[in-house]
Amino acid sequence: MMKILLLIILFVISTICCSQNSEIEKTASKIHNKVLTIDSHTDTPLRFLDSNFDIGKNDENYKGKVNLPKMKKGGLDAVFFAVFLGQRDRTKEGNEKAKKDALEIFDAIYKNIEKYPELAEIATSPDDAYRIEKKGKRAIYIGIENGFPIGNDTSNISMFYKLGARYITLCHTKNNDICDSSTDSLEHGGLSEFGKLVVEKMNDIGMMIDVSHISDNAFYDVIKLSKTPVIASHSCSRAICNNPRNLSDEMLKKLAENGGVIQMCILSDYVKKIEQDTNRINAQNELRIKYNSFKDLSDKERNAAIKEWYGIDDIYPARLAKVKDVVDHIEHIIEVIGVNHVGIGTDFDGGGGVEDCFDVSQMKNITIELVKRGYTEEDIRKIWGGNFIRVFRDVEELRIKKLK
Repeated sequence: MMKILLLIILFVISTICCSQNSEIEKTASKIHNKVLTIDSHTDTPLRFLDSNFDIGKNDENYKGKVNLPKMKKGGLDAVFFAVFLGQRDRTKEGNEKAKKDALEIFDAIYKNIEKYPELAEIATSPDDAYRIEKKGKRAIYIGIENGFPIGNDTSNISMFYKLGARYITLCHTKNNDICDSSTDSLEHGGLSEFGKLVVEKMNDIGMMIDVSHISDNAFYDVIKLSKTPVIASHSCSRAICNNPRNLSDEMLKKLAENGGVIQMCILSDYVKKIEQDTNRINAQNELRIKYNSFKDLSDKERNAAIKEWYGIDDIYPARLAKVKDVVDHIEHIIEVIGVNHVGIGTDFDGGGGVEDCFDVSQMKNITIELVKRGYTEEDIRKIWGGNFIRVFRDVEELRIKKLK
């Protein structure tokens, strides 16, 4: 009799839990489909180097995190594609090669999106996201990750703006002529003198300044100098995961004072410390040696390196954080600086992805977790795009004032 009673109790509890989860998912779906959703950083253009990749089609044999059908399935309305350049030698020849490579990536973005005018459009203004979303299409924005292709000539910033870029991540994992990186040695002590000119130029022409990847000193220099709010296009909370790529609470507070926004990155290494398989680490290190740390590669070598790098995931899958860990960061950021200064920047196709939001088709799972924790529709609207659009508009407004 006791066993039967226990089974009945467990059945009732299970039924109640399932009903509650169903209601949460219904609420989350309604909100997710209603609000404008923006991912401020993906490295999907790296995929364009592979002739087998098709942005407009789903290919189960292809391991990319972002394509247009997956964006539709995941309810993602707008995305920033990064024109990413790894740091090379800071010489005249190196600068010219970086600029050339950047222009080729711009061209590849336009060509790939223009193949599918019924599915997506290139976007350049804050309002474009809403206009394109109303058509049932995806808005594709462009950002530059690493200011290296600027070289030593700020006029290149204007050229990139005319080509559609709307933010520049000032550096990547190594120092450049603009500033120190968060993961390199102390060289400039923050922004260089040239870097200060870059910030001023970006303010003047309406280009958002991205402080992800830059050193703490460089961050504070930018905050002090910039006349507009700044973005961290793909960063996390250092208090939750102690990584130099993440922002400390003090930095978060300065970002909020500036009016800026931190876009939560879901690259697991920045979300949570997870011990990885040594076989995976060894395989990655062997590839770095084989391809000279991925520097000075021919196009053929670069294509081969990318395929081999992603192939490691099939042999030794990464151990990943979960959506709840991502939302732990979001909650901490909100506790420190409020709900008006946080968004989402996944770093998909550049290492981003957690266990239950592994690609763009699963973006709604973030909304489900936010609803579970009691966040309102207005909160979620701000997190998913409202805060980023506010900063985007503020930066544009200064440009318009300069033109009058």
